[in-house]
Amino acid sequence: MAEITYHKQDSTRKAIIFDMDGTLFQTNKVLEISLFETFNYLKSINEWENEIPIEKYREIMGAPLPTVWETLLPNHTEDIREFTDSFFLKVLVENIRNGKGDLYPNVEDIFNYLKDNNWSIFIASNGLKEYLKAIVRFYHLDNWILDFYSIEEIDSLNKSDLVEFILKKHNIKKGAVVGDRISDINAAKDSGLVSIGCNFDFARDEELAKADYIIDDLIELKSIVHKL
Repeated sequence: MAEITYHKQDSTRKAIIFDMDGTLFQTNKVLEISLFETFNYLKSINEWENEIPIEKYREIMGAPLPTVWETLLPNHTEDIREFTDSFFLKVLVENIRNGKGDLYPNVEDIFNYLKDNNWSIFIASNGLKEYLKAIVRFYHLDNWILDFYSIEEIDSLNKSDLVEFILKKHNIKKGAVVGDRISDINAAKDSGLVSIGCNFDFARDEELAKADYIIDDLIELKSIVHKL
């Protein structure tokens, strides 16, 4: 299993683990243009002829990319899916580096608050490492986060296993998982952490209902973290 690109030694006891897409990063701002570029290219090589499935993608937002392409390209070969995955990642990273995305409001404010109050910050995402690295570097998130982890590092591609991996590696004894989808909420519960659901762009009411707390803005984490 490959080592993550970023790593800082620590003896963490308490931490907040954030999802990336739809939690810290407004993925929708680069999603549509990247998906359109990808499927337009598939059209140009005669591998796609229908409308671009942007709505279907939004429905499965946050799923591991192999699942995404199985859903969006159900009748295509595995080779085409792998090619599409690689092309989409390249386009997505380029759009991030060109500043076409954005963080959600108050990311820096809440990161400063957590750091000032001795909470370690991690990112655990279903996104690929190169994608996450592009966001971390462009927005200088490494000024606050201790490390970031991709689902690629876990053979099961299960967010709960990824969070458990982080807990063991950094000796985390208490904390919370902050995210917008059921995989984040389940990861918190499976690991004995507090689950905080973000009622943002891609969130679903039936999934958020299972969280310990629901927030409409990241700044609301201050009062919740204080209770922890």
